[in-house]
Amino acid sequence: MKLLKKILLSFFLCIGGCGSENKNTIGQPWEEYSSYEDGGFNEKKLNELTKFIEEKSNTSGLVVISNGKKIYQYGDIEDISYIASCRKSVLAMLMGKYIENGMIDLNATLNDLNIDDVEGLMEIEKMATINHLATARSGIFHIASNSGYDTKNVLKRGSVEPGKYYLYNNWDFNAMGFIFEKLTGNLIYKELEEQIAIPTGFQDWNFKMQKKSGDLTKSKYPAYHMYLSTRDMAKIGQLMLNEGVWGGKQLLSKKWLKKIVTQITPKDTVSKRRGDSKSLSPNFGYSYMWWNFDEFNGNNNYRNSYSAHGYGGQFITVIPEVGLVIAHKTNFRKKTNGKFTPKDVYYQIVDFVVNAKK
Repeated sequence: MKLLKKILLSFFLCIGGCGSENKNTIGQPWEEYSSYEDGGFNEKKLNELTKFIEEKSNTSGLVVISNGKKIYQYGDIEDISYIASCRKSVLAMLMGKYIENGMIDLNATLNDLNIDDVEGLMEIEKMATINHLATARSGIFHIASNSGYDTKNVLKRGSVEPGKYYLYNNWDFNAMGFIFEKLTGNLIYKELEEQIAIPTGFQDWNFKMQKKSGDLTKSKYPAYHMYLSTRDMAKIGQLMLNEGVWGGKQLLSKKWLKKIVTQITPKDTVSKRRGDSKSLSPNFGYSYMWWNFDEFNGNNNYRNSYSAHGYGGQFITVIPEVGLVIAHKTNFRKKTNGKFTPKDVYYQIVDFVVNAKK
């Protein structure tokens, strides 16, 4: 029976692309509203959104899901590309299964796990736990194998105890990925495939395109980069909004998903480090590799909202108060001639959507 299941799984994953770089269409398309009005949205305001996107952003793909159905899209939503740091939010989701079955102990230290790195870790650094890594509070200021983290707020190594200082450092996230694979005995990409992509019916999943990268002379731990389409990113957001339920089945732990979007580092700390208070985007707190916000432009419809953020214009935003999921891509490598969509511009897009809902 197990062999038969593996054969059937291989067959379905090979439809449209086994042995090539083609997409593997394995899921069903989003159900759609017949009109903006049918979905409870103001058509004029969404047309204004389209104009704003064309004139002010470098958006290559945008999908808006309202109460589980697609209400709006822009650009090429099937294009598979790099989702940057949104990968970290996905990893947080995948951890829940193994937290619950005991394979991952959030209180296990790096010393317990025999984790070290290039030129060695200090004894105080080895006292950091999995929980500290997953919340960017390890106190480990070792250089990461890849760029794209907060270098301005790095302190002297060994100067703070684990858990005492928030720093958005790719070392934490990359080491977390290594530990996840060590403890589960499975690749992150296989876990993404098995826990999320197949059960939710990703339409554009391609396992072969997933690849790690990084300078391993700087750190042993590479970045586990992910490559997804906008419409499949929206399914990740919807799964979060659904509290882990898809098609009537509990795919991911409801308790864990609630925990990973519950604020750990307050917005005052995060905003001061990132300069968010001077921007046109919300002020964010930080949880387990997700960004939290409760208010934006004086609108309380953002209560308990959260986002995955990725370099260059990659975002997944969940707004539970009004049942919205927004997925946004900027494929700056192939679609926008190297131009990004800044966070401020993206959140203006988000606000257009929220204000268009009646």
